[in-house]
Amino acid sequence: MAGRLDDGSGDLAENHEINVTPFIDVMLVLLIIFMVAAPLSTVDVPVDLPVASAKPQPRPNKPLFLTVKSDLSLALGNDTIASTQLAGALDSATSSDREQRVFLRADKTVPYGEVMRVMNLLRAAGYLKVAMVGLEEAPAPVAAPPAGGAVSTP
Repeated sequence: MAGRLDDGSGDLAENHEINVTPFIDVMLVLLIIFMVAAPLSTVDVPVDLPVASAKPQPRPNKPLFLTVKSDLSLALGNDTIASTQLAGALDSATSSDREQRVFLRADKTVPYGEVMRVMNLLRAAGYLKVAMVGLEEAPAPVAAPPAGGAVSTP
């Protein structure tokens, strides 16, 4: 707090110092308001995610595919397995190498919750390297120019 005491002359001298305490109080209140309001503005934002168009990564020599079929059954490679036998089947397929990447693919009709359940089963079995498999986006066809070589515009 800035202030001066009376020197006894009876006249109060003008105080030319700025009292910044109210300014700091206002700034702290604004900071708190923005800190509370910022997370609330991003909670329920509807998002339409685009298709991934990243370059495909090189395929390993012996990929290990785990498939969630439309009837919610699991298949490791081409063999259908029960979800209770997943850990043992993965250990036998990878020779207990938990660093090997498991490629997870699911039918598009499978609910997201079921895919997360299978990922939790993989995590519980110790397989943390999971790659999601999807279809690659087809490149857009390039329109060929007319036979005469001239481009016509409407």
